[in-house]
Amino acid sequence: MNGSAPLSKDVKEFCQIVFGATMLEGYGLTETGAVISCSTDEIPPGDHIGIPLGNVQICLEDVPEMNYTSHDSPCPRGEILMKGDNLFVGYYKQPELTKEALDADGWLHTGDIGCWNLDGTLRIIDRKKNIFKLSQGEDLKASFEELCASDSPAGAELKADITREMERLATEYKLFGFERVKKFHVHSEQFTPENDFATPTFKLKRPLIVKHFSPELEGMYTE
Repeated sequence: MNGSAPLSKDVKEFCQIVFGATMLEGYGLTETGAVISCSTDEIPPGDHIGIPLGNVQICLEDVPEMNYTSHDSPCPRGEILMKGDNLFVGYYKQPELTKEALDADGWLHTGDIGCWNLDGTLRIIDRKKNIFKLSQGEDLKASFEELCASDSPAGAELKADITREMERLATEYKLFGFERVKKFHVHSEQFTPENDFATPTFKLKRPLIVKHFSPELEGMYTE
């Protein structure tokens, strides 16, 4: 059973072949009392987190500002909303935070962007907020501080400086291995409306950026 951070299809298949055992993957949140969807013995390993549990309702809500809608073809996409008898009642003494997470109809807004695959399984494809999960399972809230570095020796020097500073801070704050950022990529071009990485109001187009840099991202997670 895998949880916390997603496994690629290749890793799932490798584990099944090497260990001769079924590899299951589950998805859930602290607010849901752990698992709300999971793969089964009958579902081949793939790019998904299985199907909803029997006591859980899951639906996808449109996120038009990110171009995700339940009418997307062939696979509906949107923010994952959840209902069930395992759902929490709210955050302790934090009514505003509770109101933000639970809507008037009792649906929990997970902040994860999901997609219904053609076989009925659920897949996570993005985050609604600037929070992403490291390969070791740690959640990281990102604030985009834009750096512009050339491909010259000065650009390489900047990357080396960033690496040293990150290592220094990790040591200073005594971070565990799973709390440390293992890899990062320094891009030489600013994100602007002209190159279509940002809107006219300079809000980053995250889905497009992720798609553009998918080779770099995949490389960092597999190295």
